[in-house]
Amino acid sequence: MAIYTYKAITRRGLVVKNKVEVPSKQVLINSLKENDLLPISVMKVPNIALKKKVKPKRNISNVDEMIKNSNNTKVQNEENQKNAHKIKSYFSRQQKITPRDIVVFTQNFYVLKKANFNNIHALQTIIDSTENYIFRGIIEDILAGVEAGENIYTTMEYYSDVFPYIYVNMIKVGELSGSLTKSLEQAVRYLDETNALNRKLRSILVPNIIQFVLLLVMLFVGTLVAIPAIQNVYEQIGSSQTLPPVTLWFQRFLDGLVEYWYIPTLVIIGIIVAIAFYIHTPKGKYNFHYFKYKAPIFGELIFALDFSRLIRAMLLNLQNGMRIQESLDVSKNVVKNYVMLSIVETSINNILIGTSWIEPFEQSGLAKPMQTEMLKIGMQTDLTEMMEKLLEYMQIDIDDIMTKIMKALPQLVYAIVGCVLIFFVLVVLVPCVQVYMATFLFSAYL
Repeated sequence: MAIYTYKAITRRGLVVKNKVEVPSKQVLINSLKENDLLPISVMKVPNIALKKKVKPKRNISNVDEMIKNSNNTKVQNEENQKNAHKIKSYFSRQQKITPRDIVVFTQNFYVLKKANFNNIHALQTIIDSTENYIFRGIIEDILAGVEAGENIYTTMEYYSDVFPYIYVNMIKVGELSGSLTKSLEQAVRYLDETNALNRKLRSILVPNIIQFVLLLVMLFVGTLVAIPAIQNVYEQIGSSQTLPPVTLWFQRFLDGLVEYWYIPTLVIIGIIVAIAFYIHTPKGKYNFHYFKYKAPIFGELIFALDFSRLIRAMLLNLQNGMRIQESLDVSKNVVKNYVMLSIVETSINNILIGTSWIEPFEQSGLAKPMQTEMLKIGMQTDLTEMMEKLLEYMQIDIDDIMTKIMKALPQLVYAIVGCVLIFFVLVVLVPCVQVYMATFLFSAYL
């Protein structure tokens, strides 16, 4: 007996999908036809390749719905379902889908498409070489969707916790514009740049954050444990010397914090809930996204990356014969920021009323004058050629911004850690040094 997954269409046009155990593929096909189901795809599944479904597909019914709508007979008994669930749960715990899996999938897909493989052949080839069984199951679902006439991005959207939003929309732009190969190339570049940026940020932030946390722990523990012990020594000797004022202040602060811990806790929770509620409102989300573009250090980089993705997607669509309005409408999917989306929508409206689509970018104050001027020149000459030059300019600009961030970020982190270290010296180490030097004995003797 072998396990097969199948997709079939009922008389009502409902697409159903199930996993069954039957002696052979032909037996399953005959069984489906006998129950008025038209097979779309039938694939054999290895015993260990039981995939993890992230979300149920909208166009796929469960087993109960299939039986209700098509009067299909049961082909899988209760014991087989329990065994399949145990195997699925085991491998779900053992394997996770990593960013590296997505990078390798995208690179392989791009290479195969560049070699003129069709989508079905390329996905079948990738499935055979995918070692992660959970991810293999997702790719098999994508393949089943393609065989049923769906787009690749349609299935990816149901695995939103696996494929990033921008990544899915890059694939969507490529499929809608007929340039999937170029979109895959952009997706590979996007994943590589994102991973490189994350590695750089981790190399700077993680060691300093660990150092910062350790200093805070030492500060709190030293104030709560060491400082009271030192104060007892002063009192037992009869010294008139007291702890430094900053130490006494911080000690009173911590004592109050320990005694009335619920007050700051409730305040912090209230602030977090209020901010989260505000951000989930349309106005709050727009203001939050605007803050992202205006934020110190990273704001300029975030806008530059979003704008470059938009221009790159537009260029891809224009090269495939789309008009500017259609190109803007399709390309906006590669951006998630509400501010950028509102600018694009304004640009589309400007085209409808016969004014410049570049004007909203210029009036936003976010795009640099050089960028908008290059677009204006492109409208008078060759827009696609000028967009290519604009992307080259923006890539240089992004590299410069990254260099500035990599220089400024360590200095900022070192400054914060330095302030905490100085405060730790004043609060904890100075009293300890006084005890070590025994200066309090002089005041006790006098």
